[in-house]
Amino acid sequence: MKLGVFTVLFADRPFEAALDRIAEAGVDCVEIGTGNYPGDAHCDTEALLADDGKLRDFRDAVTSRGLEISALSCHGNPLHPQRAVAQAAHAVFARTVELAERLEVETVNLFSGCPGDSDEARFPNWVTCAWPNDFGELLEWQWDEKVVPYWTEQAAFAARHRVRLGFEMHPGFVVYNPRTLLRLREACGESIGANLDPSHLFWQGIDVELAIAELGRAGAIFHTHAKDTALHPRNATLNGVLDTLPMRDVANRSWIFRTVGYGHGELEWRRILTALRMAGYEGVLSIEHEDALLSIDEGFAKGVAFLRSVMPNEPALADAWWT
Repeated sequence: MKLGVFTVLFADRPFEAALDRIAEAGVDCVEIGTGNYPGDAHCDTEALLADDGKLRDFRDAVTSRGLEISALSCHGNPLHPQRAVAQAAHAVFARTVELAERLEVETVNLFSGCPGDSDEARFPNWVTCAWPNDFGELLEWQWDEKVVPYWTEQAAFAARHRVRLGFEMHPGFVVYNPRTLLRLREACGESIGANLDPSHLFWQGIDVELAIAELGRAGAIFHTHAKDTALHPRNATLNGVLDTLPMRDVANRSWIFRTVGYGHGELEWRRILTALRMAGYEGVLSIEHEDALLSIDEGFAKGVAFLRSVMPNEPALADAWWT
């Protein structure tokens, strides 16, 4: 496996300064934001697609430091009920796929998005209940009329550009757990898979190792984020895990995102990495920092040190006497 980092951590620095910091830390790969929620501080897709020289310089800035690009990321909501929002998110997505092909990057990470409750809606409507029956009817309308038609077309578009789509299973969007990820993959094709982020699974009560095994059987793990979650026992026990308090209200939330190792210990992360290897995943662990209790530099440094101590760095032994 290789160690990577999502460069939006260092969005306050010029691209080459961010790459220098990353290379100095001994990281192997970078995941680069191209717009929508991650922003595009380091990657102007329009400029790169329009100018071969800029594209070459961009690639060389990465490779000259001994790094490679693990994925381009454009997490947005192209299913948003407000047409202008949806169109802007789609435009970023389309340019990102085209840029990934030009850079020979095989994976684009993204969200599935979430529609509203009708064509006249103003805001997304994330359905999490089967009853009253209105919710179930709405959910099927969303999938049948919005989700499957849009992503069937976009999965084919990505495949034509030799790109895979790694969906982050994120609550608030229609794909938020293994079942919904596999539902989308079954409906839209094998260019759809997961950008596996354990942090979003932890707080939902999902067993990450079981999720990895389920997705691995389908060959549906394309990329992996390294981010942790800590549950606050009192708050979660009192109020449950569906929490709308601001993310920085750390003391009162039921859970918060943490640097790897600060929510779940070494043994759990060893189990996760073992499950990934058993599922046939030998790709990247891309550090994403959203820890309100550690600075970006400290969280990044601790994440690198922790993951280096637990992750396998060489291919699995295939010629042992017992194989």
